[in-house]
Amino acid sequence: MRVVLQRSKNAAVTVDGQTMGKISHGLVLLVGIADGDTEQDAAYIAEKVAGLRIFDDQAGRMNLSVLETGGQVLSISQFTLYGDCRKGRRPNFMGAARPEHAEPLYDRFNDLLRERGLQVETGRFGARMDVSLVNDGPVTLIVESRQA
Repeated sequence: MRVVLQRSKNAAVTVDGQTMGKISHGLVLLVGIADGDTEQDAAYIAEKVAGLRIFDDQAGRMNLSVLETGGQVLSISQFTLYGDCRKGRRPNFMGAARPEHAEPLYDRFNDLLRERGLQVETGRFGARMDVSLVNDGPVTLIVESRQA
């Protein structure tokens, strides 16, 4: 599993002009699921995301988690994170999980975040989405469940 995580002041996702999810501050997650990922991968990433100390404390140091700041999560499915661009000019997406495997695992990942006390908003799995955000910092990290 691979997640591109962005600290955000606000963010929203729309599908066909309709807002599907919106947060005021917290994390925007672009979530990629690889062929062979399991619930263990989802649990590892959920724990890591919930606990990452990347928000500023009163001294201005990145010392607080999204949970500690009362932040929210906007989670967006993103199979293109597994696009292999090493050969040719067209990405190869063979490393991404098929939708019938990826969608239930993506849903479980979001449930695991909710179980940790986070408010989680989402887009629509498999849809063409428009994502808008104000990146705070900017702070952008990549979190992976296994060695690439």
